[in-house]
Amino acid sequence: MLDTMLANATNAAYLAAAILFVLALAGLSTHETSKMGNAFGITGMALALGAAITHAFTGAAQAEGAMTNLIVSAALLVVAMLIGGAIGLWRALKVEMTGMPELVALLHSFVGAAAVLVGYGSWIESLPAQALGHVDALHLVEVFLGVLIGAVTLTGSLVAYGKLNGRLPSKPLTLPARNLMNAAALVIALVLGVVFAAVPSLWVQIPCLLAITVIALALGIHLVAAIGGADMPVVVSMLNSYSGWAAAAAGFMLGIDVLIVTGALVGASGAILSYIMCRAMNRSFVSVILGGFGNDGSSAAAEVDGEIHETSAADLAADLLQARSVVIAPGYGMAVAQAQYPVADLTQRLRDRGVEVRFGIHPVAGRLPGHMNVLLAEAKVPYDIVLEMDEINDDFAKTDVVLVIGANDTVNPAASDPGSPIAGMPVLRVWEAKQVVVFKRGMSAGYAGVQNPLFFEDNTQMLFGDAKASVQAILSALDAAAPAAPAAAGAR
Repeated sequence: MLDTMLANATNAAYLAAAILFVLALAGLSTHETSKMGNAFGITGMALALGAAITHAFTGAAQAEGAMTNLIVSAALLVVAMLIGGAIGLWRALKVEMTGMPELVALLHSFVGAAAVLVGYGSWIESLPAQALGHVDALHLVEVFLGVLIGAVTLTGSLVAYGKLNGRLPSKPLTLPARNLMNAAALVIALVLGVVFAAVPSLWVQIPCLLAITVIALALGIHLVAAIGGADMPVVVSMLNSYSGWAAAAAGFMLGIDVLIVTGALVGASGAILSYIMCRAMNRSFVSVILGGFGNDGSSAAAEVDGEIHETSAADLAADLLQARSVVIAPGYGMAVAQAQYPVADLTQRLRDRGVEVRFGIHPVAGRLPGHMNVLLAEAKVPYDIVLEMDEINDDFAKTDVVLVIGANDTVNPAASDPGSPIAGMPVLRVWEAKQVVVFKRGMSAGYAGVQNPLFFEDNTQMLFGDAKASVQAILSALDAAAPAAPAAAGAR
């Protein structure tokens, strides 16, 4: 009776957790409901974790001599959860928004590693039954796919982590015949999978499993290493999808329905987001997920010669006071300088003086989907003035001043050059404005390694220095030139 009640309660908890995960994804789709979406996700994960532990211990308690094993298992589980929870809490509290993309990539690698370990453990657990002639071919397929997807996710995520934090070069790795290498790896994986599931022999399955692990680890490295820096936000999203499918495979192996549902949700949503971002970048979805398939890597960045025009914080403040409309195009440099707070302050000061201020957000600005949106929301910038690229691109021709703060590739007119590595990528057409001011530390190329002709345009001025310090200097110059009216201060 008690066992039946616990089983029903566990199933109910799994169902509730699955519903909460769906609500979490729905909540995360808009700024206004994102906090509620996070709360749904946390609650659902807590329910799923509790139900999984209850399910595991209920089954263990029914085994012969289970009490001692149950106590040891419970102790090990508590220790593991405390260690993992402490590390996760520490990293969550310590990480800056600039480090969030690589942290997400690193977390994806943990999911991949877990899927590989679960695959090996599930296969080892099936060996006694196989020895007695009870071969479950479907389960062996699940094991094989779990190891394959998990290993690709593991090393692919680690390479993405290295690229995002600068430990690995952002330039794509273009090995000779790399497309054929990828195709050969997939064909070999298919053959190994068939042999692994069809031949229930320990001496056949061991080399097959080891071989596919090595091949998948190498494939994960090559797929992501072959993708250039400009496409890394899509890669992070795609790795998120891979980690979801790895989790779903683990759910099949363990017989945990909620893990299957959760993995499928993450896998599908990550793939859809990657597809949307590829369309926004005019990139082939298949090309990106296959590590640049069809791109021979021959595109080279053209050198740009010309004269740059510098400006100062005081001169820019005077220009802003004369402007009627201002658009701010933020990028990763704003995140690095942690300039979102003074930028929000500048936005408010200008709006208090009657200037129309809006933000233009490129779909892949930063190193993570929605990176700039999160930074601006953190600084309390009103949601209604934060616009996507498609919403604001046609308005640049009617804009007095555009402030490009830490952005480079996303405002690069070289995208219209067929020979450029970023050819065809839709960008913010900031050069159509009357005046463009680019905030940069120096004249270095962007993350994609492509020089930006925008810097040499006649209507472009460069404001060199740390973005945060530059914006703070502009604020001081604004106050010195025209102090804000007391009645307007603090208004939105």
